[in-house]
Parts: sequence; C-alpha cells; structure tokens
Amino acid sequence: MSAHMDQLIAQFENFQAKVRQAEASFAGVDDMQERIAQVQSTATAPDGTVTVVAGAGGTVTDIRLAPGAVRLGSDQLAATIMRTLRQAVAGAVQQQAGIVDGAFGDAFGVNISAQVREAQAEAFGTHADEPASQEQQPPQQAAPPRRRPSPGDDDDYFDQGTVLRR
Repeated sequence: MSAHMDQLIAQFENFQAKVRQAEASFAGVDDMQERIAQVQSTATAPDGTVTVVAGAGGTVTDIRLAPGAVRLGSDQLAATIMRTLRQAVAGAVQQQAGIVDGAFGDAFGVNISAQVREAQAEAFGTHADEPASQEQQPPQQAAPPRRRPSPGDDDDYFDQGTVLRR
C-alpha cells in the first residue's frame, strides 16, 4: 500500500508542477495584451500620395492623402489607397504575430509569424519569405455597374406590381 501511495503523491506533484508551468506561461498575458493594443504599422505609397496607419488586429486608424493625391484620378487613387492599406494592415498583423510568438511560441511550439506570412503570401500572391506588407499588386479594375433587372428578366422581380393576382 505504501508503493501505491508514493505513486499517487508523485502524480500529484507532477500535476502541481504542470499547473505552476502553465501559470508561469500565462503570467505575461496582460503584458502581451497591452503590447498588442499598442501595435501600429504605417505604410506610405511609393509616390507619397497616400499614408495608412493600422493598429491591433489590422484595424485602420488613419488614412492621410497628400495634396497632390486628388490629381491621380479616382481609379488610380483608389488602387493606391487599397495597396497602401493592405501594406499597413499586413505589417500590423505581422507585428501582432511576433508579440504572440514572443509570449507563447516556445511554450506551445508554434510559429504564428510564419503562419501569418504564409497566409499573407497566399492571399497577396507573394512568397512566404517576403514580407506581405511590401507586396505590389496591379490596380484592380472596378466591377461594372449592376443593371437593375426589368420585370421580364426575373420571375422574382415584384417591384412593378402586386405579388397576388385576383
């Protein structure tokens, strides 16, 4: 019976050690959350016309247009804003992943930064070893305006009369 009791005590001590290890791992959560809340990534278009600032979670916190930005034309300006916005958001997300890696990467054997880079590479068409925040994509063409269907185009179009017939 003594051997059985020794085994139970050893298991309990092992359990307590794991609890202490988990507590130590999570002790830095408040600091990590504070650092994530302070994340800021700024991207400026190569021509200097657009600057975008993104914060934690990729939230866009500011968009600034240089005085000459309006001379670009609406399509080019929109493409420049979107490209710069993607760069700022990608940078903020990469910073956030780095903070999480610093806090938990070793403890849990994960590399969030690498996973973020791979996801951004897939989404932006870059290589995983390139920072997605530096990606350059051609301007996207605007979708053609949608035409409102006429009554004969669609059986579900009820704007021109009643649904019920008498």
